[in-house]
Amino acid sequence: MFFKPGIIALFISSLLISGMLLYASFSGALILRYWDINSGSETQLWLERKTYLISTIIGYAFVFQLFSFFLFIYTADTLHPFFTGAMCAVGSLNVNQWGFPLVMLKIITFLLAGLWLIINFADNRGYDYPLIKAKYLLLLVIAPLILTETIIQAKYFLGLNPEVITSCCGSLFTADTKGVASEIISLPLPVMEITFYAAMIGALTLGVVFYRTGAMGYGFSVAILLTLLISIASFISFISIYFYELPTHHCPFCILQQEYGYIGYCLYLLLLVGGLAGMGVGLLMPFRHIPSLKATLPTIQKHLALTSISFYLLFTAIATFQIIFSNLKM
Repeated sequence: MFFKPGIIALFISSLLISGMLLYASFSGALILRYWDINSGSETQLWLERKTYLISTIIGYAFVFQLFSFFLFIYTADTLHPFFTGAMCAVGSLNVNQWGFPLVMLKIITFLLAGLWLIINFADNRGYDYPLIKAKYLLLLVIAPLILTETIIQAKYFLGLNPEVITSCCGSLFTADTKGVASEIISLPLPVMEITFYAAMIGALTLGVVFYRTGAMGYGFSVAILLTLLISIASFISFISIYFYELPTHHCPFCILQQEYGYIGYCLYLLLLVGGLAGMGVGLLMPFRHIPSLKATLPTIQKHLALTSISFYLLFTAIATFQIIFSNLKM
């Protein structure tokens, strides 16, 4: 166990978020069971007063959850000098069996927390709490995942042993190993390049169509999710090597270091927030018919679509610029 500021901050924030979620989940279960906007009972009045407090608490908790993902990645990277064989966050995460599952879980909770914030924002635009049951149902899905994340994070940090000799990106992100990363790296570069740009063009086109006409909302969200996955695979496959200027260096974590201007944080922020905004469009599609949201929901969705388009376009521009002007020529 290392007593570093980042680790302490992550411990405290995860405990606070978990405590907030436990309290909110109990109240959310009561709202799902007893909520009736047409009732004037004391229970309903109590729930209406309660929901504002709960929504505010969870709003802050999920904003902290979004920031905690990047804090965790940064902390993992700063720990690598303490482990023999580690050169970046990959080595730190590979010290025990909890590192990489924790990263995957944090990505999932990042996206789910962001979607909850979107649906909560839309619900607050309606005068009759039109999405209250939907957002508390989503909360009850997210809460166990974040509680699990808190436990796994504790196991990861408490299990850090500086005497462990760890493997790093040079041995993990290579075509010679077994796993998803090696399968991605083994794919021909032209195939991955065509797939990446085709997916990005398709997603952006659907985004423009939705922004202009309001149609294809579900298709746009699905395309954005697929493009998010393809973009991550493409970064490992070919985008990363142009930043590193090494044809054999495919690590998705070294890009977070000072040597590369911390550009990785910008790229991952663009991908995750852009993907989150795009998926938010589809999340809100089933509620467009609700009377209290008819005037505001299309505007919210257009703003989300524009955010998604802009962020993905900027990610593509940065990646393409680096590919063109890198000293590495493939």
